[in-house]
Amino acid sequence: MSQQKVDRYKEQKANRKRIMRKEKMMDIVRKILLSVVALALVGWLGFSGYSHYKAGVPRPTAEVDYSAITNYMSGLQ
Repeated sequence: MSQQKVDRYKEQKANRKRIMRKEKMMDIVRKILLSVVALALVGWLGFSGYSHYKAGVPRPTAEVDYSAITNYMSGLQ
């Protein structure tokens, strides 16, 4: 049992740089992924809030006076 521990330690020591590099890379990937998810969540919440706000604001309406066109069309006949 003790020899197995010694062999495992030697193997870990020999591959320590590779293991540390892999752990750092996974940490960076995890941070980037969490940042993207957080940014998407904030963007979605902002868009939803803005849509909710715009739904409550009354839309301006415009009325068109077609009397000039009607007069013009009746003058052509």
